[in-house]
Amino acid sequence: MLTQALTATYAICIGFVLAGLIGSFFQLVTDRAPNFDFDARSAMDFAWGMVMCILAGPFIIMRHAIRGRRVERRPIGWLVASSTIAGMWSLFSGILILNIVFVALT
Repeated sequence: MLTQALTATYAICIGFVLAGLIGSFFQLVTDRAPNFDFDARSAMDFAWGMVMCILAGPFIIMRHAIRGRRVERRPIGWLVASSTIAGMWSLFSGILILNIVFVALT
């Protein structure tokens, strides 16, 4: 049981780090904050936008949640719910990354 909890915690951390790296890299390259509303002019832009949204989703959610709490004075429950969604999303993307790494190493 402890091993599963530690593995899940590790996967959540990997998911959050991956989301932060991709979100920050996107912001560095495009000079605008990542958002779920992306401009898709071609099929390739759409595909890259979807990959970016899928992998950077927790970063985008948390950025909006923290901004909503600070600037718009949204209730703390909204921040907790957003954090839970971002955490679960990070767990799933972390498990995906771990599976890809394990398959690549074997």
